Amino acid sequence: MSTPSEPRPPHDGPALEPIRVLRPRRTDALAELMREFQQDAGREPAGYESVALPGKPPAGSEALTQELPPVARDSRRRTDAVPPGAGLRRAAVAVAVLAAAVIGFGGALLLRGERPDDTAAPAPGPPRSAATTPDPAPAPPTPPATAPVDPDGAGTLREGATGPEVTELQQRLLRIPDVYRDGSTSGRYDPTLTAAVARFQLWYGIRGDETGVYGNDTRAALESRTPAGAS
Repeated sequence: MSTPSEPRPPHDGPALEPIRVLRPRRTDALAELMREFQQDAGREPAGYESVALPGKPPAGSEALTQELPPVARDSRRRTDAVPPGAGLRRAAVAVAVLAAAVIGFGGALLLRGERPDDTAAPAPGPPRSAATTPDPAPAPPTPPATAPVDPDGAGTLREGATGPEVTELQQRLLRIPDVYRDGSTSGRYDPTLTAAVARFQLWYGIRGDETGVYGNDTRAALESRTPAGAS
């Protein structure tokens, strides 16, 4: 004898209802459906009539058909494409042109070498006799020698000059102490007189004339220190 279960406390909330109910699926209906499908596949469908196709197409069917136009090729691809032997042909043409130019240049040089030179010296003629030899032209007359232009101006005396002006210079220098001591009054501008003039220019600070040259500045300074008539 089974033991009765303990009584459960009553449920105070709402009653729980099943959300999903699992029912056994019948497989016999699916099998029956497959069986009917196989039977219908073995029989010809009703309402359709089989028609045999003729061996030749019906007359006039070719006139109804239209031929599609040919596909246009890309002209750029044709112009851009380079044939495989174009590079070799161009190289051969360039070599041929170069060879022709070299041959033409060599032929021009050969022709120029064979042609007689027009600038060659003419053959010497027969020698002239002594009777027919003309007299040489007279030499042109030598122009008279002109006195050199004094770069320091008129009246400038320098080494090599002679005359009474040089004598006057020597006499005036003898009046200056220790400038032309025991100097000569020969009237010749010698190195001794040149040194005396240079000494006078240095001692009295004369800058306008060349050293040792009796110019305008040196003349004015010497004449101002040795007036005429003074002993």
